[in-house]
Amino acid sequence: MEPPQSSVVKRAALPVDGGHMKVHRYRMLWAALLCLGVVASSYAANPPERQEREALRVCADGNNMPFSNQAGEGFENRIAELMADDMGVPLTYVWSPQIMGFVRNTLESRACDVMIGAAAGYEFVQNTNAYYRSIYSLVVPEGSAIEAATSLTDPMFAERRIGVVSDTPPLVPLRRSGARIESYPLMVDTRVRAPLRDAIADVAEGKTEGTVLWGPLAAYYAAQQDPPLRVIPLVDDDSGVQLDFRITMGVRRGEPHWKDWINDFIDRHQEEINAILADYGVPLLDQRGRPLAVEDGGET
Repeated sequence: MEPPQSSVVKRAALPVDGGHMKVHRYRMLWAALLCLGVVASSYAANPPERQEREALRVCADGNNMPFSNQAGEGFENRIAELMADDMGVPLTYVWSPQIMGFVRNTLESRACDVMIGAAAGYEFVQNTNAYYRSIYSLVVPEGSAIEAATSLTDPMFAERRIGVVSDTPPLVPLRRSGARIESYPLMVDTRVRAPLRDAIADVAEGKTEGTVLWGPLAAYYAAQQDPPLRVIPLVDDDSGVQLDFRITMGVRRGEPHWKDWINDFIDRHQEEINAILADYGVPLLDQRGRPLAVEDGGET
């Protein structure tokens, strides 16, 4: 079959003296259109940072005490209220369980603008300055045989049944110390399960002799037992694993002004934030990694 005549005619119709110029202009126009397409695509994927915010839109788990819940009872709820008051705008939430895909489904989808709690260095967000620093803590009944333990390497953990959340820092040192591990899942839908609460309840009921949990969780659930359990921040741990972490707020990358505003908010309201955290018994550390007295009002 012969090629269409029109294509042959068009190729032959280009003048010899101006053909190269026309081809060049055509290519330049095509390149410009491609560039415009790339710019438009980039703009759609990364729109410019909003300068005005009609509301403080918070990404949060609706059933994750002591951090947040839909009733507004968590300390992150109270810090969000403080932020909204400072901005002079309404406070709204996008609720989603903090399991795999949380950031993608909330912050990255632009449904909300800030996570109130994100560990420093969390790779899926842009971190603000830290607004508190806490540490894993041992929870035991008053008068426990292991309440004198200040490090995960303490020989008294040997053969003791100790609760630990799977894939958290205390797990390996406790195993090395000879502890008999009772494991609780890390990533769960909080609407269905509450393994951290279970870990504390098991201590209170004598199923385990102690548990090592992230400080805010340890303090909150230990205080709910009758009688309350003892919480021992492991500030003298020498196991070599990191047990203390700085907690920031998480925002999208490419929003430097929003990050700067939050940093300024934290700086101006640090004492109030510390007081909120103290209301929930959160073990706070200072810059040297030592227990922080709330009345110090210092930076964390």
